[in-house]
Amino acid sequence: MLHKAGKRPYSLLCYKRAGKRPYSLLCYKKYGSLFALYLGPHYTVVVNNHQHAREVLLQRGRDFAGRPSMVTTDLLTRGGKDIAFSDYSPLWKSHRRLVHNSFTLLGRERAVDSLCVELMSAGCRGFDPSPAVTRAVTNVVCQLLIQYNNGIVQTITRGGLVDIFPWMKVPSLTSIWVLRPVCMSDRSRLPYLDCVINEGMRIRPVSPVLIPHTAMTDSSIGGHSVSRGTRVLVNMWAIHHEPRHWDKPDLFNPDRFLDNQGQRVTPSYFLPFGAGPRVCVGESLARLELFLFLSSMLQRISFSLPEGAPPPNLQGRLGVVLQPLPYKVVVAPRAGLGGRIQL
Repeated sequence: MLHKAGKRPYSLLCYKRAGKRPYSLLCYKKYGSLFALYLGPHYTVVVNNHQHAREVLLQRGRDFAGRPSMVTTDLLTRGGKDIAFSDYSPLWKSHRRLVHNSFTLLGRERAVDSLCVELMSAGCRGFDPSPAVTRAVTNVVCQLLIQYNNGIVQTITRGGLVDIFPWMKVPSLTSIWVLRPVCMSDRSRLPYLDCVINEGMRIRPVSPVLIPHTAMTDSSIGGHSVSRGTRVLVNMWAIHHEPRHWDKPDLFNPDRFLDNQGQRVTPSYFLPFGAGPRVCVGESLARLELFLFLSSMLQRISFSLPEGAPPPNLQGRLGVVLQPLPYKVVVAPRAGLGGRIQL
């Protein structure tokens, strides 16, 4: 029997401060690594460690590849007819393959250049970089997904389409959290930057709880029976802040992703995009954008806080995704650029 988390459905989410942690999500410290409860009428299993998460996402990935029908997502996706929220099926696999392959056609360098120019246009005054970063990232995706105009891009910048394409927020939000032209061929020569990106996605996962899964057949998790139709929530916040795997998990430390020889490593308990059949379709695009945008910004621009300003509040704002609270930065060209951005 799975442990049941009391009679109050809302006891699942505990938005309480716990030291420096912005959220104690899903009460995982109180109820353990695996528990069940009712969210309204829906029996739901909550997964809080990486072993059970890998079982749900990988080992029994097809068993748990379904998506629940929810009013909000059904309205936004015409009854679950999109990649993120539709059920696992041959048609879904075909659509996913088409979308994934089309991402390789995107060109990104011009968007990076434009972003650097826009950031530098603020001069020496402090400003919020979020709108510029989000516009640049979503513009790349919009070139492929939407016949768009500036009004649609502004809507996406305000987060209006994140319910439909939640993965679109990953490169922009992680860039905001972390903050000769670099090209993709340089990636293998910049291992520490990849570690910085990974640590940004670990310490502040854009999706603290993955999109809900549904059991498509009778199955099990950790030896516990799970009936068909059960909803499953994977608590990525808990997995990425487990002290047994991450020493001082609230400390930003990119060295976690280097071995003793200075080579990059990817721990099995690092799952920022999920895994298995429902792994985020935008993972490859998000990682490429993160690398290009961050490397180009850091190569060309120095970032600092406005004089007398406090450090950014890392509490974040939790909605469909975990978004950073607004903050201001001052930008300046790095030494050697002659006071201007070179395109």
